[in-house]
Amino acid sequence: MDALAGLLDGPRARGAFLLRMVMEPPWSVRIEDRAPICLMSMTHGEAWIVPESGPPVLARPGDIVVARGPDPYTVAHAPDAGPFARIGPGGVCTTLRGEPLAESMELGVRTWGNAADGSATMLVGTYLMEGEISGRLLDALPPLLVLTAEEWNCSVMPLLDEEISRDEPGQSVVLDRLLDLLLIAVLRAWFNRPGADAPAWYRAMGDPVVGPALRLLQNEPTHPWTVAGLAAKCGVSRAGLARRFGELVGEPPMAYLTGWRLALAADLLRESDATVEAIARQVGYGGAFALSAAFKRVRGVSPQEHRMNCRNGKGIPGSEEAGGRVEP
Repeated sequence: MDALAGLLDGPRARGAFLLRMVMEPPWSVRIEDRAPICLMSMTHGEAWIVPESGPPVLARPGDIVVARGPDPYTVAHAPDAGPFARIGPGGVCTTLRGEPLAESMELGVRTWGNAADGSATMLVGTYLMEGEISGRLLDALPPLLVLTAEEWNCSVMPLLDEEISRDEPGQSVVLDRLLDLLLIAVLRAWFNRPGADAPAWYRAMGDPVVGPALRLLQNEPTHPWTVAGLAAKCGVSRAGLARRFGELVGEPPMAYLTGWRLALAADLLRESDATVEAIARQVGYGGAFALSAAFKRVRGVSPQEHRMNCRNGKGIPGSEEAGGRVEP
């Protein structure tokens, strides 16, 4: 498993917010959904993405823009256009006064806008829930990532464009997987572009010493690893591995392993009903007490508190919203 696959292999899109937005100027929409990440791609016309801070970005056909939450931003026909609508947590769409807009601007299955034949068409895919494993990945991204049509070419985009307005059994799952594929393609192109400032863990995967060590830790988190054992597996000295790992990844091997195990545990706590004891053994801890101690030390809450926070909707956009949702 490589670094990118490892970070995307746990939390996947589940019931993601996907739609085709069709607009005719003048238009401007304020996005305040606090979603961890949103992908926007133009298929026709142009649109400006205006972040809370930093310069606006013009998106043209074939370009893709990734907005990293939770900061708000505006999508509009012009960079100085005032918004007429607001998208809140969970995809709830209202006027700036809070009046529902979803029904009045519905143009068909997963299609929304102010004109059926509008000159600007954008595909939007939003991950609604923050994934614990992807935190290391999201931290490596700028608030606004832009790849132009000249910088990348992705075969997933035409398929997503074709599938997004279909209404067939299991279609939401199909779209979730397409969104995952698109995100992976975007990140791969972003990190591999000339002059890219890729994160240390990504660059380290290509190192002949650290790369194998990272893959072993990610693929076998339940193994009782030590630095000496890991070094022996990689055919290098203990001191050599420790030094090289720290230089390239920015933390010792065992600290990386702890973070990886706790990220896996956090997702299992959120997504399953397994006991803390069972989860502890599934991610490489001897039992519930060991996992709880590490979880509390690193994350500041116990595993039970983490699970309760997730199920009570704390930090999950839209968990307490009702009505006015732009249906994906």
